[in-house]
Amino acid sequence: MMQKQSSSETQPNVLDPTTPRDIGVISQRRRIIEAMVSSCAEKSYPATTISDIVSRASISRTTFYKRFSGKRDCFDAAIDACIDEVREVAGATSRGWDSPPEAVRKTTAALLELMASKPGLAQLLTGDAVWVDPSTAGRYRELLVPALERLLDAEGEGKPRHSNPSLAFGRAQLLIFNEVAAGRSEQLQALHPDIVYLSLAPFVGHDEALKQARLAQQFPDSDAAPGSD
Repeated sequence: MMQKQSSSETQPNVLDPTTPRDIGVISQRRRIIEAMVSSCAEKSYPATTISDIVSRASISRTTFYKRFSGKRDCFDAAIDACIDEVREVAGATSRGWDSPPEAVRKTTAALLELMASKPGLAQLLTGDAVWVDPSTAGRYRELLVPALERLLDAEGEGKPRHSNPSLAFGRAQLLIFNEVAAGRSEQLQALHPDIVYLSLAPFVGHDEALKQARLAQQFPDSDAAPGSD
């Protein structure tokens, strides 16, 4: 008589959150999102079609509609993925011994490096995303401005702001968008001193912001600049 198999041999491991099926779904979603980003970079969001996306992702239309309800749903997921990548890079850049202004300078360099290496991401976040949904700019502010406030302690000790950080953010975004729209994403790192100044000036004032901007000009790489203290 054959011995009865144990339940662990006959049942899937329900405690494992990453079954092969899950991996396949995640991979498909990632490919579809990447296809949306690359198509928007090449053709813009309005000109992108479902056919473009499924062709680039090497999937069927049926598979696309299993993962997303439509083009806009996919686009929103692409925005979320890009913002998550920005958040991850920003969080991994500065070191514990960096002063807050140094951390901002190095993080700015890393983010510009990211956008220069991934022009599709830069195009989506600074161009199509804002055109399709103007409130996306508010999401950027919610991600970046409070982070700067916490880092630079502008509110915690009641320090007055030297200028409006939202306006500075808008100027920085426009500088980046102009380069991306002109097809010069690879030159985004040249904006490093300007973006550093705009990021810091509302919180630490002109003198410290200018000091860090000059360091950014001298040491444009996020890992190359020495401490300024």
